Amino acid sequence: MTGKAYTGAAIFDGTTLHENGVLLAEDGICQGIAKAVPEGYREDRLEGGVIAPGFVDLQVNGGGGVMFNDETTVAGVRRIAEAHASTGTLALLPTLITDTPERSRAAVDAVAEAISTGVPGILGVHLEGPHLSLARKGAHDPTLIRPMTDQDEAFLIEAGSCLPNMLVTLAPESVTPAQIARLVKAGVIVSLGHTDCTYATAQQSFAAGARCVTHLFNAMSQLGNREPGLVGATLDAGAVHAGLIADNIHVHAAAIRMACAAKTGPGQIFLVTDAMSTAGSDINGFTLNGRHIRRSNGRLTLSDGTLAGADLDMPTALSVMIKEAGISSASALGMATSAACGVLKNPMGFGSLVAGGPLHAIHLSQGASGEIRFVGKLT
Repeated sequence: MTGKAYTGAAIFDGTTLHENGVLLAEDGICQGIAKAVPEGYREDRLEGGVIAPGFVDLQVNGGGGVMFNDETTVAGVRRIAEAHASTGTLALLPTLITDTPERSRAAVDAVAEAISTGVPGILGVHLEGPHLSLARKGAHDPTLIRPMTDQDEAFLIEAGSCLPNMLVTLAPESVTPAQIARLVKAGVIVSLGHTDCTYATAQQSFAAGARCVTHLFNAMSQLGNREPGLVGATLDAGAVHAGLIADNIHVHAAAIRMACAAKTGPGQIFLVTDAMSTAGSDINGFTLNGRHIRRSNGRLTLSDGTLAGADLDMPTALSVMIKEAGISSASALGMATSAACGVLKNPMGFGSLVAGGPLHAIHLSQGASGEIRFVGKLT
């Protein structure tokens, strides 16, 4: 007998929360959700909580004491992935913050090799910059930000052809709609971020093929009554998805709640950690492009107080969504799993639990004060 029947926990399949189901699995393959334990399956009873797909995070700058910018190697990718797997994130995009062309190529090469050698959970790569707006640079090094050249475009198109998922964050100020259109045609996923663009300019970029926005509200033009900015354009554009850092620091819980209520579909808001090397480690600081980043009271900041990524993991983000923002458990779980997969060209079997698909599943519990905790991965 090789089949397992997981009981005793609610089951979230990526879209629906089943309160009284039985998750069936055999040889690492999901066999579906039943109402009772079928003959031929061995029951594995859990003590409450929720079974869910492993978290999917499209913006991971580091973890386990390693920044991807510093360790653009297979070993660096593996260490970052392992750090996030320890908190329930089973699939991610290693994210390179604005850097040199040489470092960008090294990042793409490292991710391609990591995938080919079987490092678990690597979906592709996310290049956040360098084609951003200086006006909304955030913690990105201004000396490395620049407009996109023909050579840059060719590099991204090449990377898009060799990776399952190639996501690039850029600002309309540094690229043209024609460049966006060519990137999208070549299979690159284009996300707008670190930009001071107007509503109309954002709409032009969406029309050219950009279909994602990086960390909604942060480092972008805000929603105003006469100029809706990128925030307004994102909420108004049905085909556009948006990442969100739900730590109640980067975005207030009330703003999260309002954005979730206002977002036009079918595009969805999904959760990202924007995690730095502090994830899965006890270090109290690190360097980024030669600048010291301080870790204190849940914040990561430059010396001038500028937020520099997030000190966040997905269980904590879920806790904020449910406890602070008042989002339903099912909706919040979807934002941490299947919603991100709607952005990807190839989700590689992650984000949902479907019969015949791989069993990328985790067990979560809820503490006495309502916080979400990662218990472990199902096998």
